[in-house]
Amino acid sequence: MIYILDKINGELVKSEIVPIDKDTIPLKKDGWNFNWRSLSKDEDGQTYILRTLNSPNQIEGALCLRLEYDMLIMDVLELAPHNIGQKNKRYDYVAGCLIAFGCRESFKIKDDYKGFLTFVSKTNLIKWYAEKYGAELALGQRMFIDWENGEKLIEKYLNRTKID
Repeated sequence: MIYILDKINGELVKSEIVPIDKDTIPLKKDGWNFNWRSLSKDEDGQTYILRTLNSPNQIEGALCLRLEYDMLIMDVLELAPHNIGQKNKRYDYVAGCLIAFGCRESFKIKDDYKGFLTFVSKTNLIKWYAEKYGAELALGQRMFIDWENGEKLIEKYLNRTKID
């Protein structure tokens, strides 16, 4: 069981990360930035959503992971429009849970990149990914989270039992 923080009442809410299906696709018309319908059809990737157990039809965040050259790539990560920003976001820990989930999936790789999650960051988010999630800059805007920081994120976000 994973938990995200309800910013309204300050309580942890039981949540889950599950594969996307045709009934749970985030749509641009609802304020999402990415075309999750086409991402969910990518044969090289797997798309997941994070939702609370008490509102399973409400998507809090989405993640597309892709395996390429034996590396797990966080292709797209997006928070629900109501979870963006510090002042008015409904739930906190959504991005952390999705990134930690990607890290956990990276440990399933059998080759040299086992435990490494890679992704391309927007320039303005590079420092944020480094400080908040322990990501390191590799080349250009490509970043990675190594197995040690991945384990820390898994413990912090997927094994959480209290608010920190």
